[in-house]
Amino acid sequence: MPSFNSVIIMGNLTRDPETRTFPSGTVKCDICVAVNESVKKGGEWVEDPSFVSVVLWNRSAELAQEYARKGDLVLIEGRLKQERWETPDGNRSALKVYGEKIKFFAKTQQDATQNESRVPSYGGWPPPPRSPKVWEV
Repeated sequence: MPSFNSVIIMGNLTRDPETRTFPSGTVKCDICVAVNESVKKGGEWVEDPSFVSVVLWNRSAELAQEYARKGDLVLIEGRLKQERWETPDGNRSALKVYGEKIKFFAKTQQDATQNESRVPSYGGWPPPPRSPKVWEV
């Protein structure tokens, strides 16, 4: 039976990326993305955030470590994966997004101008200035 596993999320980083390099040279980066949804409660619109754990590998992980900071707006394309492990209290599991692509966004035009040097510029990126400013890696 065919299946399809694809996820696209856009939100703000809740903390700076945490990177780990293994003896084999593989690089892993853990980030958490807050994805907000506006919900009407009691006649008022309030933000209802969901916190999504994302795992990046190799070049995407290196770029996230170098260029992403807490509060930055990012778009992640990837797939869902359930991680399972055992603890003394029993079996545990967590659903995570394994990111395959990451895009960095400037929140404002001022941020785009100030952070121009912080974002990678290879492969024809960043594009000519426009609003909002987008970098894809």
